[in-house]
Amino acid sequence: MRKIAKKVQINIPFCMLWDKYADTFLKYGLNPEIGIDAAALDRFSRVEFGDMARQLLQRGLSITIHGPFFDLSPGSVDPDVRKVTRHRFQQLLDVVPLYKPKTVVCHAGYEWKRYGFVRQVWIENSIEMWRWLGENLKAAGSRLMLENVYEKGPGDIRVMLKRLKAQCVGFCLDTGHLSAFGRDPLTTWLDSLSPFLGQMHLHDNHGKRDEHIALGQGEIDFGTLFRLLKAMQTTPPIITLEPHQEDFLDPSLEYLEKIWPWQ
Repeated sequence: MRKIAKKVQINIPFCMLWDKYADTFLKYGLNPEIGIDAAALDRFSRVEFGDMARQLLQRGLSITIHGPFFDLSPGSVDPDVRKVTRHRFQQLLDVVPLYKPKTVVCHAGYEWKRYGFVRQVWIENSIEMWRWLGENLKAAGSRLMLENVYEKGPGDIRVMLKRLKAQCVGFCLDTGHLSAFGRDPLTTWLDSLSPFLGQMHLHDNHGKRDEHIALGQGEIDFGTLFRLLKAMQTTPPIITLEPHQEDFLDPSLEYLEKIWPWQ
């Protein structure tokens, strides 16, 4: 395994980690970003979550977590939808302490096509949800990161992060989502959100859909991204690779080695 692998996180859904890839992560010392979704929360007991956590921590691995997101809406105008969202996050909070993760990434979740006409209500509801989750994660020794998905520009996330400073909530820049769904250029995102930037999700695409292909196989200019980041930060944020096929991992690591600007 390439040396650069020690410097990054590798995404892996918990169900896949349990069913197939635990030995691979343990053998090669891969740092996991574990996706704990509804399927995992409903399938596994706290004992089983704890068993996996012990194996990873005994190996000395750095752990981050990706929270559930399918069909959840932290800012929904429907209180029952927010209740379900909070329930899933509470389930997540029950297992987070087992893993001692550096961060827990959640989708910010704003979609202008769906929520634009109730934007302010959606933002207020979201802030209430993220404040609660962020405080609990902070108490557990972790940090909440809000990730861009369908947001056109950085403003809808920035307005929340500015009001979540007490909870130390940070920003996770997802390069693939920005390329496929964003409208503002990378420089606008970095200029606006660099004070909050604590993590990045790296995967490539051709700018039209969320392909999650290997770095260098699409059209995202990672070289420029890293040069801009190096000028802003003397140390890298937490970086997670999100290849959605096993054979995309090594090409991503090889590409990353070539453009990595930090010592």
